[in-house]
Amino acid sequence: MSESYRAFLVGMGFGALLMFIMLLPSLVHASDENGENICLAKNIYFEAGNQPLAGKVAVAQVVLNRMEHSAYADDVCGVVYDAQYRENWKGNLVPIRDRCQFSWYCDGKSDEPLDTDTFYESYIIAQDVLMGKYPDITEGATHYHNLWVEPYWADTLNETVQITHHIFYK
Repeated sequence: MSESYRAFLVGMGFGALLMFIMLLPSLVHASDENGENICLAKNIYFEAGNQPLAGKVAVAQVVLNRMEHSAYADDVCGVVYDAQYRENWKGNLVPIRDRCQFSWYCDGKSDEPLDTDTFYESYIIAQDVLMGKYPDITEGATHYHNLWVEPYWADTLNETVQITHHIFYK
């Protein structure tokens, strides 16, 4: 078998794996194999996909910090998909626009990652964060926002750190 054909087959296998991951349902439960990793990877992808490693790790760490707080779910997917829901015309429960913990989940846009390289990187970072590879660089933050918005809750919490375009609070 030629080296170029072998490389082609490896690439196709890798592409098939990524496509399988991306086509998993948007709402995966923590009991599903790799469910927590997928939920966290999607949150990293949509919230900090354009940021350096520190920004991605910090966004992931907020999810873990919320899991330790009594006001939030105690699993990754429960934290990521925390929202107010309504029944749509098809009888399906859907998140109410702008009533989610993380804006990407209820912004009316597709929740399927389009950039496979960025999603793969987000998946690896999610896996590393869940395995404890990185310390909490947010100093226990449970909230964050982009520099260009001023949420009503920002004045009620203590700012811990700013990482690229996000300010973190606890």
